[in-house]
Amino acid sequence: MAAAARARVAHLLRQLQRAACQCPTHSHTYSQAPGLSPSGKTTDYAFEMAVSNIRYGAGVTKEVGMDLQNMGAKNVCLMTDKNLSQLPPVQVAMDSLVKNGIPFTVYDNVRVEPTDASFMEAIEFAQKGAFDAYVAVGGGSTMDTCKAANLYASSPHSDFLDYVSAPIGKGKPVSVPLKPLIAVPTTSGTGSETTGVAIFDYEHLKVKTGIASRAIKPTLGLIDPLHTLHMPARVVANSGFDVLCHALESYTALPYHLRSPCPSNPITRPAYQGSNPISDIWAIHALRIVAKYLKRAVRNPDDLEARSHMHLASAFAGIGFGNAGVHLCHGMSYPISGLVKTYKAKDYNVDHPLVPHGLSVVLTSPAVFTFTAQMFPERHLETAEILGADTRTTRIQDAGLVLADTLRKFLFDLDVDDGLAAIGYSKADIPALVKGTLPQYPVQPEEEPKALNTS
Repeated sequence: MAAAARARVAHLLRQLQRAACQCPTHSHTYSQAPGLSPSGKTTDYAFEMAVSNIRYGAGVTKEVGMDLQNMGAKNVCLMTDKNLSQLPPVQVAMDSLVKNGIPFTVYDNVRVEPTDASFMEAIEFAQKGAFDAYVAVGGGSTMDTCKAANLYASSPHSDFLDYVSAPIGKGKPVSVPLKPLIAVPTTSGTGSETTGVAIFDYEHLKVKTGIASRAIKPTLGLIDPLHTLHMPARVVANSGFDVLCHALESYTALPYHLRSPCPSNPITRPAYQGSNPISDIWAIHALRIVAKYLKRAVRNPDDLEARSHMHLASAFAGIGFGNAGVHLCHGMSYPISGLVKTYKAKDYNVDHPLVPHGLSVVLTSPAVFTFTAQMFPERHLETAEILGADTRTTRIQDAGLVLADTLRKFLFDLDVDDGLAAIGYSKADIPALVKGTLPQYPVQPEEEPKALNTS
C-alpha cells in the first residue's frame, strides 16, 4: 500500500475512533489513566480476554440450587421482573433453590429498560437484605440490575455516580470484592451473562449510560434454551438484532493496537479494547448463527433448534463485544430509546412507552455501516456475504453500500419498523437525538457535530 494511502487509512481510523461512542460502557477508546505505558507506547500493544463461566444445556437451570449450595450461600437474592415472576423460568429456578435448601428472597420489581431510579431501588433492597449471593433470571434488564445491586451492596459507602461511566459519572475502578452472581438469561440478545456491563437510562439527562468493569461480570451464566420457548416473536426479533449489531460492531471496531492512550497500568486497560483476534472469532461465529437461525426463531416459536442456536449466539457475541466493544449503532441508540414519546413495541407487556434496545440499535445500522466501511471495507464485505449478499463482483469501495442493502433486506424480511419516523421521531427531533448522543463521547466540542452528522 502506498504511503499516502496508509496515511489516509490511519486518518480515517482515528476519525471513526472519535466518532464512536466513547463512554467506558461501549468504547474501545476509553482509558482512565492517560500517559505512556511502561514500554513508552502511546497506543496499546496488548489485549485481555475476560468472560464469565458459562454452562449450556436444556434444563440446566435445575442446577442453580446445587451451584449455590456448592458456594456455601445462606441468604440469596433472586431478581426478576413481574412478568417473568409468573413464568416457568423463575419457577424452575425457585424449585431448585427450595430442593437444595437455599434460603432466598425474591425481588421482582426490575424495570424493563432500567433507569437510575429503578437501579437505586434494587440497590436499596440489596443493601438491606445483606445477601451473600445473587441469582438473576431474565433478560438484560434483570441481569444488569442485579449486577448494579451486587456492586453497590458490596460498596455501600459509594455514591451512585462513582462507578457510572464518565463523563456522566466518575468512572472509578471497582476495587471491592463482590458476591457470587449467577445469571440465567431468558432472552437471546444482550449477552449480559458474559459481560461486566450494566446499562440504564439516566433520567436527568434522558440518555443511556452504564457501569463497565470486569469486576461486575456474573460468576456463572446458565444458558438454558428451554427458556427461549416463552419468548414472543417480536422479543425474539429485537433480541436477535442486538446480537446482530454486537457481532457487526465488534468485528468492525478499531483494532486494539490503534486505541489510545496506552494504559500506564493494566488495571486501567478498558474492558472494551477494540477488535482483536479472539473477539473476531466469536463475533463472526455469532453472525453466521444469526444469518442461519434468526428468521426461523422469529417465525416459529416451537423451533427449539433455531431458538437454542440464537441463545448460544447471544453468549458468543457477548464474549466478542464484551472484550472488543461496539461503536456507532449502540452509541446513537441511547437517545432513540431514552427520548421515546408514545411508541410501545408489540409483544412487550409494560406500562410505559418503550423502544426495545435491539430495535433502537438496528434502525441506524444501514447508515452506520455505509459510513464505517471506509475504514475496513474488506470486513464489511465479508459480513455482507455472511448475511447473504453475492459479493463475487462487488467493488471494494462499494462494501458499505452492499452491507447496508443486505441489512435492509434482512430487516425487511423480519418486519422491522421503517426507520425512526415509524417509532415517532421527525426531523424536528434531530437536535435532541444528537444532544442525547453527545454525553457518550467526550471529545473536543468542535469535532462532535461534524462526526455525528457524517454518520
